[in-house]
Parts: sequence; structure tokens; C-alpha cells
Amino acid sequence: MKKTIAIFTLIFGVIFGAFSQTDGKMMSDKTEVVKLVQTPGEFTQKELSLKPGTYVFEVSNQNVGHDVGFVLIKKGDDPQNPKNHIQTAYTTKAIANGTSERSNPTVLAEGEYYYFCPLNPTATDNLIVVK
Repeated sequence: MKKTIAIFTLIFGVIFGAFSQTDGKMMSDKTEVVKLVQTPGEFTQKELSLKPGTYVFEVSNQNVGHDVGFVLIKKGDDPQNPKNHIQTAYTTKAIANGTSERSNPTVLAEGEYYYFCPLNPTATDNLIVVK
């Protein structure tokens, strides 16, 4: 009986620990957080190189003066068409001035992706190269 309780306690601890470290979102050990910063009219990071895998995007609003967001699309897709947006990469809510928000885990395969903000007139050619 003590072994069973110890096993359940261990499993619960691992699950709860993973859950609490991600602000209530489950992330596996292989999920990496990519931090991006928006300032008025631009992202401070213009190009990123990543390996194929699962990523959470943490986007900060650094004194833009209004809410911002985050959109990720495959290179070559029309950014104006929301059907082309990788919806798991959207932040879970609009990002208020002086705060950060995270996306859901997003799987990126090898290729090139553009990211931009639809609420802050950032360029649509910020590039993530995955290889």
C-alpha cells in the first residue's frame, strides 16, 4: 500500500510540477520557449534559427502604447488570409502594454516562417528558419 501511495505521489508531483511551471499550460520537456519583444512598429528580433520541434512563443509588449498580438505563417502564404495563420502560435490573449503573453505549444517542421503583429504595424518579413 505504501508503494502505491508513493508511486501516485510521484506521478502527481511530476504532472503538477510541469503544469505549474507553464502558467497552467502543459508543456513537455522538449518544448522550448522563444521570447520575442515588440516595441512601437517592430519586433526587436528580426530573424531566428530554430531546429524542428515544439515551441511556445512568449511575446512582450515593450511600451507600444496599446495591445499587441502575434501571428506566425509559413513563408509564401498570404499573411492577410487568417486561414494561413498557424493558430496554435497565437498568444492566448491580447498582450497589454508592459506585459507578456504566451502561445500554445506549436510544432514547427523544417522550413521558413514569417511572424508579425496584426495590431502593431510590424513588418511581415521577420523570419524564423527551421532546419
